[in-house]
Amino acid sequence: MQPTIDIHCHVMPGVDDGSPDMATSLEMMRIAEKNGITHMILTPHHKPMHHNVSPEHNVLYRKRLLDMAKASGIKVKLFSGNEIYYSDETFRELVEGEICSLAGSDYVLVEFHPTNPYKAIQNAMYKVQSAGFIPIVAHVERYSDIVSHPKYVSDLIDMGCLIQVNASSIMGRYGFGIGHFTKKLLKDEQVHFIASDAHDTKKRAPDLLPCRHFVEKKFGEDYAKRLFFLNAANVIRNEPVE
Repeated sequence: MQPTIDIHCHVMPGVDDGSPDMATSLEMMRIAEKNGITHMILTPHHKPMHHNVSPEHNVLYRKRLLDMAKASGIKVKLFSGNEIYYSDETFRELVEGEICSLAGSDYVLVEFHPTNPYKAIQNAMYKVQSAGFIPIVAHVERYSDIVSHPKYVSDLIDMGCLIQVNASSIMGRYGFGIGHFTKKLLKDEQVHFIASDAHDTKKRAPDLLPCRHFVEKKFGEDYAKRLFFLNAANVIRNEPVE
């Protein structure tokens, strides 16, 4: 089984709408391990007007979960991060260190409201870049304006953004249209990361292996290796992503 790195998951217990407790988090990590996931970047939501976990507590909770996982015989390595819901405060929060980048790198995972117009998304990405970070667009297939205008994905890549899609979207869990859109991006090699966006042990579990097998068969093993491992490894090492 080829190693896999999951850069987007909600496994940290009790901090957002993901895992509610330690037992669930450990079970999610067991599922991840069975799916070949060797490393996970924990990305609890960071949203405006919410009680967000601080960077200090983010690290503390990650270490606590890692210690519990090791005691349970789980070998998955964990890194800190956030899924940032972009707002007018994001630039300041990034500059002042109030948000975790991915594994302490220059890369940040950024999401938007599904109905945000592309121009707003584009402007937000420029702001993130001006704060000194490399933006990864979380689950790009959720933004209706981008799905309606696939060329916008090329525009985002040209301006230096990276693209993440959810495995469940590729596998058709959110309907034919979303599945078709993500497969078109894959065909055009406009995806940099495939992640689980896992929230639980059932409907939204970190089960990346079926998607990895599908991508390997449909688009080739080399591309799959980049999407599921190499690019994410470069994020963790804070090196350029292809």
